[in-house]
Amino acid sequence: MNPDILTDQLSLFLDVLETGSFSAAARRHPLTPSAVARRIDNLESAVGSRLFTRSTHAVRATPAGNAFAERARRIIEELRLARAEAVSLSSAPEGLIRIDAPAAFGRRHLAPAIADFLVAYPGLDVHLRLIDSFVDMQGSHLGEVDLVLRAGPLADTRLVATPLAYMVRIACASPAYLASRGVPACPSELPAHDGLDWDGLAPPFAWRFSVAGQARLYRPSRMRMAANNAETLLFGALAGLGIAHLPTWLISDYLLRGELVPLFCEGGLPAAESSGIYALRLAHETNSRSRLLLEFLKSRFSPIPPWDLALRSELRWQ
Repeated sequence: MNPDILTDQLSLFLDVLETGSFSAAARRHPLTPSAVARRIDNLESAVGSRLFTRSTHAVRATPAGNAFAERARRIIEELRLARAEAVSLSSAPEGLIRIDAPAAFGRRHLAPAIADFLVAYPGLDVHLRLIDSFVDMQGSHLGEVDLVLRAGPLADTRLVATPLAYMVRIACASPAYLASRGVPACPSELPAHDGLDWDGLAPPFAWRFSVAGQARLYRPSRMRMAANNAETLLFGALAGLGIAHLPTWLISDYLLRGELVPLFCEGGLPAAESSGIYALRLAHETNSRSRLLLEFLKSRFSPIPPWDLALRSELRWQ
């Protein structure tokens, strides 16, 4: 089987496992829910075992499906690493890769990944610029740089986007705030609380929660702090000012250390947003240096981002 086809098939299987829904998995791929169901049927036939049980409400992994998932993750990782290694050995890549990336994500996750990448490929150099400008994140500097990383929905369909990771958003607050004001039992209780919010244009999925299968907007009525920077809202939450609704790539370490408490996660991590973290470029064909970096970043951040994998493991969310 073509390695790309196998990777896509296994990634689709893992997305169904992660989301518990053919429809949710379809939103991560250019597929319809019925096409996802057919591909899972074909995979089950090829494997010779039922991987999911289906109901009108959810799709759940069988014991065989859970066991297969562990193998699938390893296969995807090995295929991507093998491809990256083959490129490096065949072309001995040299030269400079220029990248623009969001400052917060760049500091926490991209910079360590690029450091490891440069250790693995001593002939390559990276010029990484961390920026907060929303305009720059649309790719306005492409042509001056090779890649632009973008966290959020894609506005310019003329650009070629490579998905690197999905995004999950969690409502959270400090233990001190919750001890003082109480723990909201459901999103509809948020208006009785203080919060921290975006100044101006908020992310499209901020303060939106799935209630009875419908996306509903619930937000605190009093916003103690508004800012145009997610890290600023994080610091306000840590200080006990109120409840924030932030992506897990930003807050996972604080949740794991108990400095922030996740809300409305009794059933596990919320569903991933239809937007995510992407690498943007101008053309379908890119240089071998950038392709090598893209493969490295995909193997680092998918199919399950390491920050979400740590949350599911350490907090034992099922």
